[in-house]
Amino acid sequence: LALPTAPDPDGPVDLDHLLRHSLRARPGTGGRLRPAASAGALHPVRAHLLIGPGCTLPPGRYAYDAEVHRVVRRGPAPRGAAPGVIAVLTVTAAHTAAHYGHRAWPLLLLDTGHTAAALALAPQGPGVRVSLDTDAATLAAAAGLPPADRWQRIRPGTETEHPLAAVQVTPRRTQRTAPALDRWAALPLPHRTRTPTRPPARPCGTGRLLELLGAATGTEPAWHPVRRPATVTGRALLERRSADPATLGHPPDGETVARLLHTAATAWPGGPAWCAAVATPAPALLAPGHHTATPYRLARGDARPSLAHWAAGQLWLADTGAALLAHGCPSDAPASQIRHDHLAAGFAAGTAHAHAAAEGINARPVGSWQQADLGAALGDTPGHDWVLHGLALGAAR
Repeated sequence: LALPTAPDPDGPVDLDHLLRHSLRARPGTGGRLRPAASAGALHPVRAHLLIGPGCTLPPGRYAYDAEVHRVVRRGPAPRGAAPGVIAVLTVTAAHTAAHYGHRAWPLLLLDTGHTAAALALAPQGPGVRVSLDTDAATLAAAAGLPPADRWQRIRPGTETEHPLAAVQVTPRRTQRTAPALDRWAALPLPHRTRTPTRPPARPCGTGRLLELLGAATGTEPAWHPVRRPATVTGRALLERRSADPATLGHPPDGETVARLLHTAATAWPGGPAWCAAVATPAPALLAPGHHTATPYRLARGDARPSLAHWAAGQLWLADTGAALLAHGCPSDAPASQIRHDHLAAGFAAGTAHAHAAAEGINARPVGSWQQADLGAALGDTPGHDWVLHGLALGAAR
């Protein structure tokens, strides 16, 4: 199905605008170039749309195909579905695991966070909420997908999808209601449809790890409201790109670094901490201020050579203009925290990336990290403060 538009911003949720400014692949690129950068460059995230009244498509379940910018209807909506749309985000693990090996699972979580941010920033107005801790079984049932551990028995020959996050968008001037995923989950599993899929290459250990990370915790999931930074426009969302490292050699000014660091640090409540590695005016690690947007010095010295060593051989980081870093998640963290912190890091980096694009700053996500023990490097207890994600920054274009 094609996606109709809604010219009235106070009318129904414009699904064409929402998906065009967040997930749609640029035609003729084989799906590689999209408004939301991929931390691992493979774009493993898929979106299943749970559409209620007040949208530009009739209520029902749909699967979105980013490469052709169309949807496939997969079934009806439940009675009493809330107005607006809930996008359930899933990942397929095999392709990324084949390419990145043991480094795949963080990239899959980070990419999902980036995609959640892209969807949350695309609407023109309020009415957006995001959940990064709803358990995978609930998300799968709501989206009409088999549980990951039974996927191959129910849909043999297709690649297992692992649900990880959800984004709710409600129409303007509509009272926001709690995302009633249980109503969607009560619907029967739909018959197999032509949902875009890729045959599995082989059983994937990364997929089993994602099942563990998505397990229920027994706590009520949180839905956080999101508003995009004031300077971010629809044009900026469409023009953001993962910059070539060669364009990142000149540092942005200190005020720009401070603004982008503040954006990353405040993008998701309860997410990992953020800091910035800068080379000018003096090499240092900067942390965001507690009650102000002005950062303070966390440590002296140039951290960029260490970042290049930790970032799976990405030596260009030693000369990048600056780098924002998400850090935390101790080695003994429970699975729920590992999942949440990586999703939140991707969400915050995606938000900061959009802000950078709006200010004309080249930026590139950095998702592959190995033994990046920032805490130990600063003299703290080893294994308690790991680099989870990064956003390399250059000067204004």
